[in-house]
Amino acid sequence: MYHPTTRVLAVLELLQTHGRMSGADMARRLEVDQRTLRRYIVTLDSLGIPITAERGRHGGYALMPGFKLPPMMFTDDEALALSVGLLAARSLGLADAAPAVASAQAKLERIMPDGLKRRVGAIDATVSLDLQRSAAAPDNAALAALSAAAQVRQRVRLRYRGRSPDDVSERAFDTYGLAWYLGFWYAVGHCHLRNAMRTFRLDRVQQVQPLLQAFERPQDFDALAHLRHTIAALPRKFAATVLLKTTLAEAQAQLREYMGLFEQTPDGIVLHNQSDELEWLARQLAGLPFGFEVRQPTELRQVLRRHAEQLLQGLKAG
Repeated sequence: MYHPTTRVLAVLELLQTHGRMSGADMARRLEVDQRTLRRYIVTLDSLGIPITAERGRHGGYALMPGFKLPPMMFTDDEALALSVGLLAARSLGLADAAPAVASAQAKLERIMPDGLKRRVGAIDATVSLDLQRSAAAPDNAALAALSAAAQVRQRVRLRYRGRSPDDVSERAFDTYGLAWYLGFWYAVGHCHLRNAMRTFRLDRVQQVQPLLQAFERPQDFDALAHLRHTIAALPRKFAATVLLKTTLAEAQAQLREYMGLFEQTPDGIVLHNQSDELEWLARQLAGLPFGFEVRQPTELRQVLRRHAEQLLQGLKAG
């Protein structure tokens, strides 16, 4: 359901886009009766936006000739942020993101000065972002509902599908925050079914129902930091411990957060890693610009030794 203010702005948008429209056509598009439409027209007039009205079979509403809303003014940095933000929206797993971005761009371009319009258009035409993508959720309802619940600290009832289509459960959930990570949207918070912190992928959320209960969110909670730590600590086939002979800042710069948990020790940085494939982990370690020492497992040492022998063979062949 639209808020009345939203409908008033929609009237203005229709008039700017189509020039002149009949009352019946506008009312149909806004899903209101013509009496309500006339109230919206009066509201716009009271805001100083002159609208002409002509009766009769071919009559209708139109903005007064020559009237233009003042252009939105942005600095170059603001225009850059806006343009890149719209580009990023296409890659963040949002349902129907491309049409929404195109619509937003069209609306902004109608009210931007020509110089700014050219700069924004140049970003859209020439800049590409390599963001990890996943299949979008059927719609954006879960993202909208859970972000709203997190802001006002309102508990929700969550219907969630697990990895199996038949694995569907319901639970009360306090949403502490949401984050986009490794190609998916996640909600992080307290699950009352498990009485513990849990993380849920939004593309598996089937329904969000607001409840009457409120909750307190931990102060300065960082949903993305919690998500990174949770995913890095997930138990997998192999548990590896590697001493990295460098600083914490350099280790984190060279290795992605999902590689594992970093521990500062007197000897250096210890990486605690969980992997399903030691060959993959060995390739990541082999490319590091600093020394390291594998503490466990023994199988990882053997895989690294094979990699080293293959490199030596390549040097001999050259």
